[in-house]
Amino acid sequence: MSTSAPKPSLVVKSQLIDGKLTAAETTFASHNPATGDLLGHAPDATSADAETAIAAARRAFDTTDWSTDKDLRLRCLRQLHQALLEHREELRELTIAEVGAPLQLTHGPQLDEPIGIVKFYADLLEGYEFSEDLGEIESRGRRHHRWVEKEAAGVVAAILPYNYPNQLALAKLAPALAAGCTVVLKGAPQNPLITLALGELIAEHTDIPPGVVNVLSSSRAEVGQLLTTHPDVDAVTFTGSTAVGRRIMAAAADTVKKVFLELGGKSAMIVFEDADLVKSAMFAAFTICSHAGQGCALTSRLLVPRAHHDRMVQLVAAGLERVQVGDPTDPKTAMGPLISEQQRDKVDAMVQRAVADGATLVRGGHRIDPGWFYEPTLLAGVDPNSEIAQEEVFGPVLAVIPFDDEDDAVRIANHSKYGLSGAVHSADEERAIRVARRIRTGTFSINGGNYFAPDVPFGGYKQSGVGRESGRAGFEEFLEEKSLARVVAPQESA
Repeated sequence: MSTSAPKPSLVVKSQLIDGKLTAAETTFASHNPATGDLLGHAPDATSADAETAIAAARRAFDTTDWSTDKDLRLRCLRQLHQALLEHREELRELTIAEVGAPLQLTHGPQLDEPIGIVKFYADLLEGYEFSEDLGEIESRGRRHHRWVEKEAAGVVAAILPYNYPNQLALAKLAPALAAGCTVVLKGAPQNPLITLALGELIAEHTDIPPGVVNVLSSSRAEVGQLLTTHPDVDAVTFTGSTAVGRRIMAAAADTVKKVFLELGGKSAMIVFEDADLVKSAMFAAFTICSHAGQGCALTSRLLVPRAHHDRMVQLVAAGLERVQVGDPTDPKTAMGPLISEQQRDKVDAMVQRAVADGATLVRGGHRIDPGWFYEPTLLAGVDPNSEIAQEEVFGPVLAVIPFDDEDDAVRIANHSKYGLSGAVHSADEERAIRVARRIRTGTFSINGGNYFAPDVPFGGYKQSGVGRESGRAGFEEFLEEKSLARVVAPQESA
């Protein structure tokens, strides 16, 4: 497999702290996952750097009018949106090189669609009412006027994973800024350069005041720990594994922070016997290969009627054969690499354990070199209680599980600690909607319906998270509500 790679040490980025683009005493490497070659270096922020960033965000929130100047925030969001549009092709090149996202995916959820998030929140802010009148009541012989004012939550720590860094950075940053918060944004250590590029655009192309947005990169676990425990941080938004999310939730309890968590998933796609099996199989095959399976909401469990199990397995296997795996810069490539050799080793180990536990390896199950590629993998006859059916793989691995009837399908789909997403395919739309309502997840696709857009709340039930990202709900996560009342003077009532 041949891939095109940027020259080693091509990219060097700076952190944004208190309005200034700064280096750090030490750096760490970022690699191209399609080749394994060195791509560039990022500042390796220390706890002291994080303290400086938090202090800057605290000062900007407490001592400037950022949180109350709606017009300033609106202007800055419009500027950021324009800067992203004007520098989109540079960001596309870096996203392909550092994230391993295929070119075709950058024209969707890896870049182009996320840019629209900023415009969505600018438009929402423009017409949003931060005050709600509740009218008057009579109490203790006097009239009382009540109203609610919505205010920014404060300083936000936003911590990103590696899989969709542009989408997740903007889904956290844009609503927080629109609400009037200040932010310390920490990129993933696996691909820090693309998030640092966002900080550079903010510094060079917007009027966002110093301290309002701070962008850090670090390979040090203590930096993330500091962001989630610091008393000057009012809210934490994190996307990543459920295991880390639990630790963040526990750590934030000491200072009773607001916490929004978008965590893991083990979503099920249910295909009923009356569905178009060929189309459903193709949908399942291409979904699990999207960004090499590195998506928390991807349907990694395929539930099929027991009588159609073998037929569906054949159809899905044929679909996986058609997925072009390779050079992310090639417009025809549908699936690129995993993010790192460590992640590829983890995926491979889970596949081998699944086979040892009794699953049938239909295709895949092998590494592809050079780079950190893994074959699209299909496992059949999977036990719904097994590790491969219960734990998130974060790789291109689809587990096929047979079911007996509708109730059995719903039971298996809900038999998970996760509750992020799911899908159902049936010619009977009434049944499909009925089943969708029985599945305990925060999002759901019916016969291929796409819910993912800036205006749609995204998040999970159970151990898939707390709170919602995107939509009006995602904006209001960054607000506090203050209820006020005053005594109405007699002449006012008259």
